[in-house]
Order: sequence, then C-alpha cells, then structure tokens
Amino acid sequence: MVATIVWRMAYIEAVNLVKTYTPKGAPVVRALDGLSLSVPRGTVTALLGPNGAGKTTAVKVLTTLITADSGTATIDGLDVATQGSEIRPIIGVSGQYAAVDENLTGFENLDMVGRLYHLGAKASRRRATELIELFDLTEAQNRPVKGFSGGMRRRIDLAGALVIDPRVLFLDEPTTGLDPRSRLGMWDIITRLVATGTTVLLTTQYLEEADQLADDIAVIDNGKVIAQGTSDELKSSIGGQTVELSLVSEADSASALEILRSHGTSAPDVSADQRTLSVTVASGPAALQSVLAQTEARGIRLHDAGMKRPTLDDVFLTLTGHAATVEEEEKAS
Repeated sequence: MVATIVWRMAYIEAVNLVKTYTPKGAPVVRALDGLSLSVPRGTVTALLGPNGAGKTTAVKVLTTLITADSGTATIDGLDVATQGSEIRPIIGVSGQYAAVDENLTGFENLDMVGRLYHLGAKASRRRATELIELFDLTEAQNRPVKGFSGGMRRRIDLAGALVIDPRVLFLDEPTTGLDPRSRLGMWDIITRLVATGTTVLLTTQYLEEADQLADDIAVIDNGKVIAQGTSDELKSSIGGQTVELSLVSEADSASALEILRSHGTSAPDVSADQRTLSVTVASGPAALQSVLAQTEARGIRLHDAGMKRPTLDDVFLTLTGHAATVEEEEKAS
C-alpha cells in the first residue's frame, strides 16, 4: 500500500535527507534514505517508527549535531547545514537519556545551562527558578540529582532544554522508562508548551503517546517517511472498520461466518477456537446493525458483538509490515 504524505505550511522542513554510516568491518548503513518531513508551526509532530528506522538520526541532523550526506533541511527558513550558529539559539533538545550532572542539585543544573548560554548570573538564576516551579520540583531543587527518580531526572533534563525558551523543541523518546504517572505528567507539560506557541518534534515508539500528543504523525521506516498526517487521517488511509462477534457455541461458527462474509470487504478472520470472528466492513454502524439482526434471526447466541475503528497499531502494522516494539533506538547512530 502506498500512503500519501500530506504537506502543510512548514516551520521545520526536510527534503530528501540521506545519511549513511560505514561501521568497521560491516556494510554501509543508510540511516536516512531520502527522508522528507514537514512540521507546521506551533504543533506537535511525532516521528513514529520501528527500532532503527532513522528517527534519532533525523533529529541529530535537524539539531545540527551531524550533517546529512545530501538533501536539505530548514528551521524557520534557516539551513541546518550552513546556519547552525543561528539555529542553535532558537532550539531546545532533550535526548533519549537525561543529560544532567548527578553531583549538582536540580537548581544548579539549570543555572549551569543558563550560564552556558551566556544568560548572565541573574538571568540564569531567575530562569532556573521559573523552570523549577513549572516542573513541580521546588521541594527537590536543592537535592543532588543522583538521588532523583527517573521521572524527576527526565523533568530536569526537559527543563534544561527550555532554559532559553526555545521556539522549537526536539524530544527524542521523552518518556522512555517512565512509569504511567510520570508519563502523563510529561504529556501535560508538553501540551502546555505547545499552547504557548512552541513547535515540538518528538520521536516515540509508544503508539498511545503519538495518538494523544501529536497534531501530525510521520511514520518512518527504513530511513524515509512513508506516511504523514493526523492520527485520524492515517487510520482512515488503511481502510474501514471491523465488526467482531464472540460466539457462545462453536457450532454456530459456520452460520456466523456466512453472515460476516455477506457484509465484509475481505475474508473474515477466525480465532483458533472458532468462536471469535471478525471482518472488515465499509460502514461499521450499518453493518453491525444488520449482522446483529441476522444472527438473532438465525438463533445464534453471542457473548459479545462490537465494532472498532483502525488503531495506530493497525496503521503501523499495515505500513511497516510488523507490529511496533519499544526497544532501544539506533545504537549504530
């Protein structure tokens, strides 16, 4: 299936980026293979892809950490390859692992970042205080970071990326390793940042995270974007809804299959025990209503019946050919 990439007015734009690596004694690795990407201003765009798809490499190119072999990329019209000194003061970056000094306190870490950006002593301390309050770390601000929980470390790291109040924020796997409560807290912070006008590009392998946070989702596989759009657009692009029946008796399986075949746009799926059956349909509500009427007329007893839309899991599986996994990303890069 070929999915359409939907282009909008871009604040971050990449066109045909190629980046290769040559590991010692190994074949050339094409980490980016013609990647093109569009990120609208003041939105969250999620890069969603399997392990090694090129997500982290794309972020490294866009944040001027490495240079692409070919292709172009711009942020607010500035070329990442030639205007890095102008881009770095307007972007913030939070990597996969919290980049903090464990021997300094939370406040000292943020103050240090401000000094490195040449904000001056007074401005650095003021900004550190603002961020400590924003990230709900007031009680821990004077404790060494080595005693922080994983969630608190991630918050300090993200706060560090915001010291200069960047127009663009790059988040590489921002919630990896966090417990559900900490993950929800991070989502809330990101949502509030975007509400103030920040443009966010994040990489993730958590499908729920992309679904909840992203205005746009770019699916990456083998170093290129194979589809881009809203969550609903991507779900709609892979086909219709599904009607599913759970039978009381395996003896009704043949009759139920006959009914589902008459409504489906493809062959029904049947579980190993012959009691759970599903089929893709063009119009879910109408098909479900008709299926229920026919099963009742035939005396087929049901444990359950329902309809579901495609999920991002379905999108991922359809576009990449395999399910999403949460693993460490791109060790080679």
